[in-house]
Amino acid sequence: MLEHEETLILIKKAQTGDGNAKGLLVEHNMPLIKSIVKRYIGRMIEYDDLIQLGSLGLIKAINNFNTDFGVRFSTYAVPMIAGEIKRFLRDDGSVKVSRALKALSQSIAQFSDDFKKRFDRDPTLEEIAAATGVEPAEAVFAMDSSRYPLSLTPPPDSDELSILDRLASNDDDIIDKMQIKEIIDGLPERERTIIILRYFRDKTQTEVARLMGVSQVQISRLEGKILEKLKANI
Repeated sequence: MLEHEETLILIKKAQTGDGNAKGLLVEHNMPLIKSIVKRYIGRMIEYDDLIQLGSLGLIKAINNFNTDFGVRFSTYAVPMIAGEIKRFLRDDGSVKVSRALKALSQSIAQFSDDFKKRFDRDPTLEEIAAATGVEPAEAVFAMDSSRYPLSLTPPPDSDELSILDRLASNDDDIIDKMQIKEIIDGLPERERTIIILRYFRDKTQTEVARLMGVSQVQISRLEGKILEKLKANI
């Protein structure tokens, strides 16, 4: 990565039409692009295409960056890069679900309907997982497989804090925080499921409690402990 002052010099040159400066900025920011692209691997899009989309987002960031923003260029570029990829996924319908996942989702839906008719309540996540023979986290993923994956940051009109908001210490850490998924993957099954449901599937604490067969108070207490654990590992 370039030093901050070097980056600013190249950006000013690029904004005046210097193609070499723009090329250097893309080249030196490729690690940043790749770190963001990793989040979208496995979405039925070729890796090289993801890199091209990320590069396009970076170029837009270069063209629009203003030193008056008062932030480092990398901090400004992150949402531009991710936004370009997500826009393509949304507009071109490139988020596809495998047949196996669709079949599992349908099986869960059928089981849930039958269970509710029989017992007059929704099944818990453990009951769904046991009935379908999968891990709870896999059941969660299948149930929401038709939904677009949520970002670690909330939409502009959202009132709820994102997981990054809860764990943030300062703006300069944003690149590291984007690797938080790797930390979440290392959590025990139950803790990982709670975080996925709350921050990636947009479930309320009450909904999570119902799925996991515990009280909302227990989920609130567990969530607090998990967030503290995550914060300690950032």
